[in-house]
Amino acid sequence: MPVSVLICDDSSFARKAMARSLPDGWNINISFAEHGQQAIDMVKEGKGDILFLDLNMPILDGFQTMQIIRNEDLPTLVIVVSGDVQQEARNRMLALGAIDFIRKPIDNEKLTVILAKYGIYNGDASSEKREQSNLLSENADEAEKLDAFRELANVAMGQAGENLASILNEFIELPIPNVSLLHSNELHMALDEVHRNSQMSAVSKGFISSGISGEAIILFNDSNVQNMANLLGDDITNEDDSGEIEVLMDISNILIGACLNALSTQLNVKFTHNSPIILGMHCDLYDLMQGQTSRWNKVLAIEIAYAISKHNINFELLLLIPDKDVDTVFNRLVFQKEG
Repeated sequence: MPVSVLICDDSSFARKAMARSLPDGWNINISFAEHGQQAIDMVKEGKGDILFLDLNMPILDGFQTMQIIRNEDLPTLVIVVSGDVQQEARNRMLALGAIDFIRKPIDNEKLTVILAKYGIYNGDASSEKREQSNLLSENADEAEKLDAFRELANVAMGQAGENLASILNEFIELPIPNVSLLHSNELHMALDEVHRNSQMSAVSKGFISSGISGEAIILFNDSNVQNMANLLGDDITNEDDSGEIEVLMDISNILIGACLNALSTQLNVKFTHNSPIILGMHCDLYDLMQGQTSRWNKVLAIEIAYAISKHNINFELLLLIPDKDVDTVFNRLVFQKEG
């Protein structure tokens, strides 16, 4: 009798990738849920003997979904599949009853090992994919492309958050990335809605590879810098801003470095990047971003708002890729070829 497998992820691209990673020899019926509430309903309908559960989702996230599964003793075995691989996230989900945790993007052999470990599937890993067709077609529409880019950002965001969490020994709250194609003036207006009337500091690092270029920017609200310095054990009381600059550079190097490494792995490219530079300190957002948003007519903008709530810390990672390189990014991500 087939095993009912439920894949719960807010990204259609991620759901397809997860389904394709399941072993060929496994006798299963696959269903899909876009968020935790759908997953709960489908488990109750008997469609989730095994549940592959993402963490960062709307409506009900993975933590909330797992809490309901535990509270109601629902009949499903949960394997967490997430870009958020912080130790605290892992510990929380295991404590709630998840049986294991696997990192995105999926390593098919590791997945088969996990399934065998719990007696779920005991075949070999020789057939790594259930189907060989591409996850998306080359004529995918803009919404499908943005969904794929969101999943790309989700994995990169998680790895960067994991690095920062291990250094600060703090749990980093990760959002659903905001991904959009915008004209440069629209980008400024979108950011201004979030940071209006705030004094900001920013660090930038450019990156480039064959056919793909862009810029990574960390935006810091000035009110957060002292709290970040306290976590890092840095003294920023000196009058020449050198202490603040050191804090900004430390956080930026951790986040941007890990994020670009994750992007390069997923896109199968090697990025060359320059040293980080201070765009400005104690400025309003318009002054900081004026030069950055005018270089390109249209950009793929990926906004990731990190937070450490118990220390009242919020900062934003912004990845900007010019419109002329977007097709190359898409083709690299989906087809592993240049555009």
